[in-house]
Amino acid sequence: MEKIRAEHFILQTNGLLLDKLEPKFLRKFSTILVSIDGVKEVNDFYRGKIYERVMENVKKIKKHFRGELIARMVVTERTDIYRDVTHLLETFPYVHWQLNVVWTPEDFYQDFFGWIESYKAGIKRLVDYWIDRMKRGELKGIVPFLGITSSLLGKRHPAPPCGSGENSFAITTDGRVVACPISADLEWNWVGDIWSGIKMKKILRKCECDVFEICKGRCLFFNRERLWSEDKMNAICDATRYTIYELERNLPVIKFLARAGKIGEKLFYPKFNNSTEIIP
Repeated sequence: MEKIRAEHFILQTNGLLLDKLEPKFLRKFSTILVSIDGVKEVNDFYRGKIYERVMENVKKIKKHFRGELIARMVVTERTDIYRDVTHLLETFPYVHWQLNVVWTPEDFYQDFFGWIESYKAGIKRLVDYWIDRMKRGELKGIVPFLGITSSLLGKRHPAPPCGSGENSFAITTDGRVVACPISADLEWNWVGDIWSGIKMKKILRKCECDVFEICKGRCLFFNRERLWSEDKMNAICDATRYTIYELERNLPVIKFLARAGKIGEKLFYPKFNNSTEIIP
């Protein structure tokens, strides 16, 4: 960090060693994303008993860190999306989440379709909460809602929405350049190397879907690999559609509040590629 003149430094971390970072380095970060899954019971079930240590470290860095502080959730069967997001917003200015799907074995869920329906019900409740706070002049940093709404208002997001293969690349330890940093072993993901540069090619497969221009194909791995059965893949996409439709339903109110000056430019999120993926 002392040698590289980067416009932005971004850190993704489990938060266990955040208290070890010197203030001079904390101040250099534009964004810090901390993996935490919601209330203590949910987080510690999946990650081990680390909730209290992580939250304590987050409170410590707030004395020096002035960038975006984002809670990065994995959403799964024990998650109550409304409860866990609103809980994390008490400590974190921003909350982002990803659904624990496709990367996980297909039989991981006891009742996958029941879980999807409960997730959608939680999304509706969370959207209503977000709009209610907006009416009070408070724009809560719910990252998927901010990103989707900014798309609905005309902001262009990359495809896929994380930017992998469009404006975001990673370099592996053997010198390859890859689009998605966590699919480095898959050949379709290799786009060049540090010696010959990036050989641009279209990686994303465009879906035949009425919300593609907002969703932009979701996660690149999900888009390419499609490892689960078709009915479950469709259910995941339906959850995405539902989230988009719920925000679209509230778009007239959002536009009115934006014109009234209560939320303004903060809606157009993110200002730079901060590694959040917009579509959970």
